[in-house]
Amino acid sequence: MNKKAFIMLHSLAPLAANMAAEKPNLVIIHTDEHSFRTLSCYQKLMPEEEAFVWGKGCNSTTPNIDRIANEGAICMRYYCSSPVSTPSRASMITGLYPQATGAPKNGMYLSEKVPTFASILSQNGYSTSYVGKWHLAGDDNKYTFGIKYNGGFQDNTYMMTGGHAPYFQIKNGKVLSGIGDKAASKLPDNEKIHLTDYFTNKALEILERDKNKPFCLMLSIPDPHTPDYARPPYHTMYKDMKPEMPFTMQQKYAQKRPHWGKGSEKDKNEAKNFDAKALKQYFGMVKHIDDSVGRILKFLEDNNLMDNTIVVFTSDHGDMFFEHKRRNKGVPYEASSRIPFVIRYPGKIKAGKVINKAYVNTDFTPTILSLMNIKTNAKFHGEDSSADFTSSEKVVNGNRIVHFAQCDGWWAAATDGRYKLVIDKKESPWLIDMKNDPFELKNCYYNIDKQEIAEKMMNELMKQLNEVKSPGLKNKQKYVLK
Repeated sequence: MNKKAFIMLHSLAPLAANMAAEKPNLVIIHTDEHSFRTLSCYQKLMPEEEAFVWGKGCNSTTPNIDRIANEGAICMRYYCSSPVSTPSRASMITGLYPQATGAPKNGMYLSEKVPTFASILSQNGYSTSYVGKWHLAGDDNKYTFGIKYNGGFQDNTYMMTGGHAPYFQIKNGKVLSGIGDKAASKLPDNEKIHLTDYFTNKALEILERDKNKPFCLMLSIPDPHTPDYARPPYHTMYKDMKPEMPFTMQQKYAQKRPHWGKGSEKDKNEAKNFDAKALKQYFGMVKHIDDSVGRILKFLEDNNLMDNTIVVFTSDHGDMFFEHKRRNKGVPYEASSRIPFVIRYPGKIKAGKVINKAYVNTDFTPTILSLMNIKTNAKFHGEDSSADFTSSEKVVNGNRIVHFAQCDGWWAAATDGRYKLVIDKKESPWLIDMKNDPFELKNCYYNIDKQEIAEKMMNELMKQLNEVKSPGLKNKQKYVLK
């Protein structure tokens, strides 16, 4: 090596060291009531009958969300701690099960005593911001801002209490109220804006402001939650599609559902009739979200932030959308409790990684902090699974058993990705072999060849429920072999 090359090489060494030590940024795009089946990155990895439960070819496509998965990792068995908005959100940002967050049910307040990943990042020199639906500050004043407790997000200017009207009525750029599509159609364009667009715009403004310092931004889009309305042009994007009702909606299957899989006669989530129009609107909302993800990725690319920014796409819970004659969420079926989770972090997470190991969103906070090399003394129920993401393996398998539960009801479930055990106060235990029975129709708990598995799952579920002081275990003897 000549003298000039030697000097140049060593002059670049401090620059390389500084780049390696640079704090990674974090962008989380979080949706509400989002079926993992509607993301084409999941569709490609599932058998056709599971990817297209509404008929062959009847689904949305999501190239921008797919890009995150293709250039990073996709988790195939990621679950929410409880398939309802408030408790799931509380678990994700704290790493704790809902009963320890102060918000185990919808309409409750996140405890100010509990650390969040945002508060920990704030203490470590990050600019932290939250944009969109919060749903962790009560449920009395929907579509309102100015939330008192920010959950560790320093900028919560655009943190909204809750609500799912598709549009905001605005005046001089200020939000007046949430309104439906019919009311919005009567207003001029400059006096209305769709919530997905509004919150994405604000997220981009914050990214522009913070792009030259370590930042954490969480964008929480209220869609594709009901009322199942996609704004133009997304509302007609799937007009020629002919969706079919899922076969599990048939009465012969629905009438055999266990107690935990159905509600009372007055249950608002019981689906009496298949609504193809609503489903096509849902696909349109998903497409709108994907385009918004594309806008975020383009900003990061245009500003040379892609390599040092962790990008996560996930949701708070799923949507049954007529599977098992159900709509929305709240049950332990996969479509309700299993959520999308894709993550991109170049140089740390191998592109195209597929993770089949089971996780719960209580794992998110300890895992993301570890990926960002942030040390903390905070205690979590969740597990630091960062090694699974940063490993050299292209496919990660595992037999870890995790649990999720309904905090009032009451049912609880455990799964290792292959088997799922569900216990309920009013039902004998159910064990489901999800490899051979992916639509969860058969109980094999009492099968002789499954007794060892059933016992293992039950023991582990009881152990975990006790460890996290689950409120549903007051009469543990109800959940034993009968």
